[in-house]
Amino acid sequence: MKFNWLMALPLLLAVGFFGVTAAQLLTTQGDQARGVDTNALPSTRQGNPAPTLDLQPLARFEGLAREDLEGNGLIILNFWASWCPPCRAEHPTLTALAEAGNPLFGVNYRDQPAQALSFLDELGNPYDRIGADPEARTGRDWGVVAMPETFFINDEGVVVLHFRGPVVQRSLQNQVIPALAEAGYELQLPGQAE
Repeated sequence: MKFNWLMALPLLLAVGFFGVTAAQLLTTQGDQARGVDTNALPSTRQGNPAPTLDLQPLARFEGLAREDLEGNGLIILNFWASWCPPCRAEHPTLTALAEAGNPLFGVNYRDQPAQALSFLDELGNPYDRIGADPEARTGRDWGVVAMPETFFINDEGVVVLHFRGPVVQRSLQNQVIPALAEAGYELQLPGQAE
């Protein structure tokens, strides 16, 4: 009886597929065990000067320009939208950071002005300035891929940290504060003596 290799091909392909999948799974688990964030997208902005920023104001608020990002200490620039549930989740943390004395600027991203204003009327406005980015042009320039995204910018206008996802207490304590400390920066925290 003669052996036909074509009949064994599906079995060989399946074994190969599962072998590659298992190797990737073990590598990912090893990275996670070492503290490597395997879900993080690399930011081309981090460590580089902040891109151009020239936004019209959102309704009654002051607009936002590139020069606003320099000379004010460590600035927090938050891309947000009223239609974004994680933006609602991070709002209390951002409010507490602003109340602690951190300059906080907002970019309202692909939103309707009336809905954005309703969001702020309901939850409060923690932002010192708010620019509108209705067509996401600024978001594209900054490398924004999902809401919310937050940039931490130093006195010289350099992005020291680009954080994707909601800045809630857990991510603030476990990711943002350690990353900023590693870069040589710190935030004013609620209850912290100035």
